[in-house]
Amino acid sequence: MARHKGRGWHGRLLAAALGVTAVAAATSVWSAQANPTGGHQSPPAVSVPDAPAQDRKVAEVAADIAHASDAGPRGVNITIDDGPDPVWTPQVLRLLKDSGTKATFCMVGTQAQAHPDLVKAVVADGHRLCNHTVSHDTTMDTKSEAYQSKQILDAERMITKASGGVRPEYYRAPGGAFTPYSRELAASRGMRPLGWNVDSKDFERPGADAMVATVKSEIPNGPTVLFHDAGGDRSQTVAALREVLPWLRDQGYSFGFPVR
Repeated sequence: MARHKGRGWHGRLLAAALGVTAVAAATSVWSAQANPTGGHQSPPAVSVPDAPAQDRKVAEVAADIAHASDAGPRGVNITIDDGPDPVWTPQVLRLLKDSGTKATFCMVGTQAQAHPDLVKAVVADGHRLCNHTVSHDTTMDTKSEAYQSKQILDAERMITKASGGVRPEYYRAPGGAFTPYSRELAASRGMRPLGWNVDSKDFERPGADAMVATVKSEIPNGPTVLFHDAGGDRSQTVAALREVLPWLRDQGYSFGFPVR
């Protein structure tokens, strides 16, 4: 998989991650879309580490990577990654509220832990939570199953605690670095693996117009659109969302959530 470069802020998250094995110092961030079909070939059974009894009673979901929308063939899933962030998440939330749009927020565990008020605000506005691991290590697919498990399960606990008890419903691997093991583990915890079809490329900050043009040209590829609310200056993302959300409605699309 091609992986985007230059996200040094996640290196700092790695050092802050609680109870997580230290990862390689040079962590690159973001990647192109993981293969939707995934070539899933009956991976070995997942052994979930000990958890509180109430945590074990979770309805398992499908382990293949979700792309479709529960809003139907003209549905669009807006997904917002890497936060929450105290500067940009409130602006994104205000924009979504003003436009009557629901989104899925893929949260990094340490960010959720640091900003529980924002996690609760996301939930209060009717959006859904997604587990984006503890420290956003885009080399997850090269690490041991024990490491993958700790990244996913620790983030699940951190996000759930920050939200006041609302569990993440999806799991998005950093940079699309899914493995059969991580997909099965997430699914066993009720978190549907979540891909994307349209990468707005907002992390590269190409300008709001370029982001909007990308969404307009690539939305026929599928319904799940990727934006970010953390990792640096997201003013271009906010500007792009302000333009692209009404455009999607004008084209006859409606906003939903990824299928589970």
